[in-house]
Amino acid sequence: MRHHTVTDSPYGPLTLVADDGVLCGLYMTEQRHRPPEETFGTRDDTLFAQTEEQLKAYFAGELKEFTVELRLTGTPFQRGVWDRLRRIPYGETRTYGQLAAALGTPTASRAVGLANGRNPIGIIVPCHRVIGANGGLTGYGGGLERKQRLLDFERGAALFWAPHSCSPPHSFPPPGQI
Repeated sequence: MRHHTVTDSPYGPLTLVADDGVLCGLYMTEQRHRPPEETFGTRDDTLFAQTEEQLKAYFAGELKEFTVELRLTGTPFQRGVWDRLRRIPYGETRTYGQLAAALGTPTASRAVGLANGRNPIGIIVPCHRVIGANGGLTGYGGGLERKQRLLDFERGAALFWAPHSCSPPHSFPPPGQI
């Protein structure tokens, strides 16, 4: 049975979805490939305490690796890509080509990009850590601005966002001025 809740973050509201109590979705507002709301199940704000606690710790700069149980539903290739995403260390990036090579399919960078774009558990499965071969930002389901902000945050241009605050910050100091 599916349930969901909505929680605040510095990147806007996040919809958390669980299937039989296991996290199977984390979606941003206006996210590409976001499933229809009616597929999220009934709202239950009591099932997501561990996920919300870990997200708050991540946004406070206190957590670099999530340990919540995940249920990633997709093709075997997609699940392989999502597994590789979880292996990209906090604060680092990889290219689509590097991920394709790590999967043993070095010519499949386009397919890796498609699987990356279908990641159902953003942030926790860090698809924002994947960049283009030239080092530039390329597509992100949550938008390129959010992707840049997540990468800057992980690289040390930390957000000064109080996890208990209802409102995310509207401007950020440039890197090096913190």
